[in-house]
Amino acid sequence: QVQLVESGGGLVEPGGSLRLSCAASGGSLTTYTVGWFRQAPGKAREFVAAIRSRSSGGRSYHADSVKGRFTISRDNGQNTVYLQMNNLNAEDTAVYSCAADSRLILSSLTRSEQYDYWGQGTQVTVSS
Repeated sequence: QVQLVESGGGLVEPGGSLRLSCAASGGSLTTYTVGWFRQAPGKAREFVAAIRSRSSGGRSYHADSVKGRFTISRDNGQNTVYLQMNNLNAEDTAVYSCAADSRLILSSLTRSEQYDYWGQGTQVTVSS
């Protein structure tokens, strides 16, 4: 059973950047599809990005709201998935969580309830 730990959140000014990390133990992330989700106060959890397992081709997907600003990537040697976030704005303020699943199909990538394993989340606040 894989355990996930996020890090890298914090306070950043509008237009700034952050890189979130999702480090895994107890299993190789290359065999999992990994997603990033976020939840702002009073709002539903929202899909941000996902990267498929190596056996499924390893392709990445991003929500329209972050496309061109955020990039999900893997470092297999570090057993870590990253979310590089650029040009942040106030609407990006949320708790960001990574999640993993070994059996996700393409049509389920954006559905948080389909992921079996979750980290504890990291707060991202964009404010001047």
